[in-house]
Amino acid sequence: MKSFERLLLDNKAWASDKLMQDEKFFENQAHAQKPEFFWIGCSDSRVPANEVTNTESGEIFVHRNVANMVVNTDLNLLSVLQYAVDVLEVKHVIICGHYGCGGVKAALTNGSYGLLNKWLRNIKDVYRFHREEVDIIKDEQLRLNKMIELNVQEQVMNLAKTSIIQKAWHKRKGPQLHGWVYGLNDGILHDIIDLDYTFEVDPIYRFTTNELEA
Repeated sequence: MKSFERLLLDNKAWASDKLMQDEKFFENQAHAQKPEFFWIGCSDSRVPANEVTNTESGEIFVHRNVANMVVNTDLNLLSVLQYAVDVLEVKHVIICGHYGCGGVKAALTNGSYGLLNKWLRNIKDVYRFHREEVDIIKDEQLRLNKMIELNVQEQVMNLAKTSIIQKAWHKRKGPQLHGWVYGLNDGILHDIIDLDYTFEVDPIYRFTTNELEA
């Protein structure tokens, strides 16, 4: 059996198992979704949102990219964010990185990775902002871990800079923003940063009340 054929076979088994547990599972899923959480995670295959949080389909709205980035020119991410916040009205937005992230590790080198260079440039900026804090750590693995945590922190800050989040904070005092890092070695999620509507966004990134009400 070819590997892709196994996926199709496993899908049938999964669907059958779901119907045995709840004969209306797919009928209910087909009507609408109302997730409480929006997850922005790394594309790494070892960090699937539903599995590491032990949640069912329909509970988490998901976007994934290399190194769980929030880039202000990424229309894909911003479109998904707007839908999650404005339409689904999620209560929590989670940026989830993971220790051992290859994207962050690559960004700390001078290697050239083709098109990926343009994406990694955003992570290099995180390093530039926190160079002294990172460089003081002599152990290579601990230094990488610190950069991964700082990257998550900066991506949460990038969320707060968007008009999408600021507008939602102004109108409904939500969602709450969270930065987590997942441990590949132990399966544990580590809470790095939390922000809510009381957070004071740096004035240069703050939109006026009139713009938020428009």
